[in-house]
Amino acid sequence: MSILRGKNIVLGITAGIAAYKTASLVRLFIKAGAQVRVVMTPASKDFITPLTLSTLSKHPVHSTFTDNNDDGATWNNHVELGLWADLFVIAPATANTLSKMTSGNSDNFLLATYLSAKCPVYFAPAMDLDMYQHPSTLASFKTLERFGNIMIPATSGELASGLIGQGRMAEPEDIVAFIEKDILNKLPLRGKSVLVTAGPTYEAIDPVRFIGNHSSGKMGYEIAKTAANLGANVVLVSGPTHQKVEHNLISVLPVVSAQEMYEAVHQYYEHTDVAILSAAVADYRPKNVALQKIKKKTNTLSLELEKTKDILASCGTLKTQQFLVGFALETNNELENAIGKLKRKNLDLIVLNSLNDKGAGFGGATNKVTFIDKSQTITEFELKSKTEVASDLINEILKHLHA
Repeated sequence: MSILRGKNIVLGITAGIAAYKTASLVRLFIKAGAQVRVVMTPASKDFITPLTLSTLSKHPVHSTFTDNNDDGATWNNHVELGLWADLFVIAPATANTLSKMTSGNSDNFLLATYLSAKCPVYFAPAMDLDMYQHPSTLASFKTLERFGNIMIPATSGELASGLIGQGRMAEPEDIVAFIEKDILNKLPLRGKSVLVTAGPTYEAIDPVRFIGNHSSGKMGYEIAKTAANLGANVVLVSGPTHQKVEHNLISVLPVVSAQEMYEAVHQYYEHTDVAILSAAVADYRPKNVALQKIKKKTNTLSLELEKTKDILASCGTLKTQQFLVGFALETNNELENAIGKLKRKNLDLIVLNSLNDKGAGFGGATNKVTFIDKSQTITEFELKSKTEVASDLINEILKHLHA
């Protein structure tokens, strides 16, 4: 899955011959899962039509502040569009537009939108060799980068004038790859290894029956997705669940029993930076598993149970550099029990939720949690979606990692 999925991208097109390549650029952004809105300088319409770009982007293309010139003209809100954008990409960026960007000149809709944007701005220069090397153009590059804009360097090759040298706009595929790499490298969990457990475990009674619980795995899957979206390489050890995830930074290891989860966790734990053990692991399992289906011959059935290995406690014992997070689902004496678990299992943070809170616990789309860290600082949250809870948890972890 591309890091651009779900991003709102404003693509600004200026009057360079490379504008013809922007049709491919729009398609690539959309294929990556982004929403694209195109703004053009009036002169750029000589190189590619707004109709082509609006058809590909599935949004109107704007090049003026109003859509028509009569008394009922509709105003195009450049401020709203600039604030909508998660990314602003100007490609091709001509010497003329780059110069205006440095001075704050907003004599067209594209430049007014640029000045209104609060998001990262990427610009891909395109011009002839001598223009590209001119001191005023080089000064524009430096000034815009000092403003915080990100330059996608032009490549060398045959130019429209027939000269050979630097000035060709980067190819659409290279522009997308440059932006993806730049975003990824700036993510707060880039290069971190995160281990997440999710879902229930099933402990076999016989080949047909098992002991389990009502965990859906949704909380753990949301945590894994949130960590991956912030650049982490995630190993997700998942018990049986209907949850699905597709992300190029998430590796899913399916397991069934507590023993299988224990082995999978310890396969990766040593080299993990952050371990978030949110799975609802069975505390007990049948001591003897029947090899054949148990027939219903008596009115009662007795099972002798034995403890499973405590995955969280074992991770606490082996902990070196890992930041270890556990979960506590309680029904009474919630804070006391959670703090006891935090200390006993050598955790850095514990996430407490109570079955007494409406909307919390297994199966649902929401959760109500309390974070307790090693210094016993308690942070309570209102009822939220599990996606929001995952975001709160990762943000809390980041605060501790950067402390």
